[in-house]
Amino acid sequence: MTPPVLHINFKRALATSILCLGAHFMMIPSHAAFREAAALPSQPGLPDPLRMLDGRRVTSPEQWNLERRPELRGLFAHYMYGDIPAKPGRMEIQSAEHRDFLEGKAILRIVTLKTGAGGAPRIDLLLVLPREHRGPVPVFLAMNFCGNHALTLDPRVPLAQSWMGTSCKGCTNNVATEAARGSQAADWPLEEIVRRGYALAAFYSGDIDSDRKDASNGLYAWLAGGDAAKNNPAHRGTLAAWAWGFQRCTDYLVTDPDIDAKRIAAVGHSRNGKTALLAAAFDDRIAMVFPHQAGCGGTAPSRVAPALAALQSNGRPIAETTAVINKSFPHWFNAEFKKFDDAPDRLPFDQNALVALCAPRPVLFSNAQGDQWANPSGQFQILQAADPVYRLLGVEGLAAKEMPPHRQLVDSRLGYYIREGTHSMSADDWAVFLNFADHHWVQPRK
Repeated sequence: MTPPVLHINFKRALATSILCLGAHFMMIPSHAAFREAAALPSQPGLPDPLRMLDGRRVTSPEQWNLERRPELRGLFAHYMYGDIPAKPGRMEIQSAEHRDFLEGKAILRIVTLKTGAGGAPRIDLLLVLPREHRGPVPVFLAMNFCGNHALTLDPRVPLAQSWMGTSCKGCTNNVATEAARGSQAADWPLEEIVRRGYALAAFYSGDIDSDRKDASNGLYAWLAGGDAAKNNPAHRGTLAAWAWGFQRCTDYLVTDPDIDAKRIAAVGHSRNGKTALLAAAFDDRIAMVFPHQAGCGGTAPSRVAPALAALQSNGRPIAETTAVINKSFPHWFNAEFKKFDDAPDRLPFDQNALVALCAPRPVLFSNAQGDQWANPSGQFQILQAADPVYRLLGVEGLAAKEMPPHRQLVDSRLGYYIREGTHSMSADDWAVFLNFADHHWVQPRK
C-alpha cells in the first residue's frame, strides 16, 4: 500500500506559527551593524542579557521582546552559529503507520520529510505514540547520533540512508547495516516514555548535514548548489543546520493531530544538546528544552574560569574551551567565532543569553560529576545569569542558590540536575526528563 503523501505549503499551513515568530525574526539587526571582533570591549564576567549593545538597560517585557531578543538572536547568528537557513517554501511528507509497536502498547509512525528538490535533505522521522491516549499528547523531539534504527530492534524502522561515522555500532564504510539495529535501545526507553503518556519523535543528525569537518553532503551542499566557495567547512555552522532540522520536524509535528502542538520539547545529548538549545532559542514553538551535558558552545560559558582552563598533564584543560572546540570541530560554528579563540571575553554575550532567549519556557541542564569537560559548575552559573530575564517576564527562574546534591532535581523553570558517572545519556536520565516535563506540563505521575 502506498503511504499517504501530504504537501505542506508553509505560506498557508504555518501562517500562525510564522506570525508568532515573525516579529522577532524580521527585526533581527543586519550583520553589517556589528563591530569587528577585535574592536569589541573585554567583558571578563558573563555579560548581562538585560543590557542592550548600546548600553541601555532593558526594563520591561515589551522592550525585551521587541528590542533585546532580536538583537541577541542577531548577535549569536553573526558572531557564533551563523544564520539558521530559511524555511523551505514547500515540504512533502510521506508516512506509514503500524499500530502494534512495543507489543501493542504503542503506535509506530514512519515519517519522511522531503524538504525540497535537487539534493535537498530528506529527514526520516521516527514517531512513537501511546496506543491508548485521549486527545493530542506531548512529545519529546530528539536528534540522535546513529540513526533511528539504533533506537529499536523493530525491522520496520528503516536503516539510515545518510553518511554515518564509523564510531556508530554496525556501521561499515560509513553505511549503516543490519548489525546496527537496536544498538542504542537500552538508552532510549521507548516503552516507559509512552507509558508515561508522551510521544517520542526522533531523527538522525546526518540526514541534515554530516558531522564532518572537511565536507558537507547535506543542507549546506544543497544550498551551495555545487559551488564549493559557498560551502566552506570552517564557516559552515553545522549546529545551525541541525537546528534547521529541529525546525523542519517541528513544522510537521504542529500539523499532526495526535501531537499537542503547545507541548513540544527538544532533547539532545552533547553536540545534539547544543543544537536543541539553539533550536529552542530561535523557535518559540519549542515549549521546553533538555540540553543534556551540552557543554562548551551550548550550556557552558565560553568564558571558562581560569582554574578549569588550566592545562592538565595530558595537555588538555579540565573544561573544554572555545579554542579547543573550534580546533576540534571547526564546522560546528561560523568563521567569526574563531576570532574569539584567544579572547572569549570579547564576546558580546555568553550562553546565559542563549538560555534567556528561551524565557519564559522551561529549560533543564543535566550533567554528570565525572564529565568535567562539559563544565557542570559553569553551567549552573549560566542558569544563575539567565535568571533575571525570567523574573523580568514575571516567572520564577532558578530556584536553587547553589548546585544541588547528586540526583536531586531542581525543577524550577530553569532546572538543574547532576548525577554520578560520565558523558552519556541513559534510561535513568530519561526518567529525570519525564519528571521535569510532568512538573511543568501537569502530567499525572504514573
